[in-house]
Amino acid sequence: MTRQIRIVHHTGYAYAGSVVGSHNEVRMTPRASREQWVMNARIDISPNPWVLSYTDYWGTRVTAFEIREKHARLNVTSTATVEVTRPPVVAPGATWDQLRDARFTDGMVEMLSVSEHVDPGEELCGYAASVAGGVSPAETVYEVIQRIRQQVRYVPGVTHVQTRARDVWTAGAGVCQDMVHVAIGALRTVGIPTRYVSGYLMPSSNPVPGEPRKAASHAWLQYWDGAWMGLDPTNDSMPGEFHVEVGIGRDYSDVPPLRGIYSGGGASEMYVEVEMTVLG
Repeated sequence: MTRQIRIVHHTGYAYAGSVVGSHNEVRMTPRASREQWVMNARIDISPNPWVLSYTDYWGTRVTAFEIREKHARLNVTSTATVEVTRPPVVAPGATWDQLRDARFTDGMVEMLSVSEHVDPGEELCGYAASVAGGVSPAETVYEVIQRIRQQVRYVPGVTHVQTRARDVWTAGAGVCQDMVHVAIGALRTVGIPTRYVSGYLMPSSNPVPGEPRKAASHAWLQYWDGAWMGLDPTNDSMPGEFHVEVGIGRDYSDVPPLRGIYSGGGASEMYVEVEMTVLG
């Protein structure tokens, strides 16, 4: 099924004092792909900035900007309308021999590297290795995701963007990006290339057309099975017509919606509001 979805994402910072200058990057523009047609998209920023737009190394659209005037608040709004079509996909299939070929691993090295941030620890990595010894790569992905869903409960507010995967596994709680980080680390340790996907997910499976719904940023993953295959660990499903893809990277640090530095101003407080509307 094809869906037209409008996303309005407000974010920014309120500062304790006057900021004399700031430099930021925004990754909030949906990706154009075979599954997504970006009908329109714009980024509005206040105060008025100097802007440079480009596509980064991973293929994510970036709006980089600089503000040189004093300000006590930064406001960023991304507005986009996307047509999403995600027909059922049958994976070509990959064997362990193919995944372990030196030429393949060399080309996929960035999506096979296990950083400290995504390393889930010995328990889950040991489980993944035991599973991989007896089934195919695709079956290994399934078994590992089910194990994660048994261990990690979805609990908003218990983690932050710097929380390590091993701490999420030990605590048994986290949010979507945490489940993705845990899965990425475990699957990479057994040689399955895996990448982080940022985007949005309509919070209702049966939304009323034209009715705005409060939403949030969402995360899922893609693993290599002869082609990049999507999987949403939080919802135990493949991405569907209500998933809107924004960015791809090794982990969250490659695709934050808003990142930057500022001079002056003291402490800052971030705000985020996301609204999604199905248009048809």
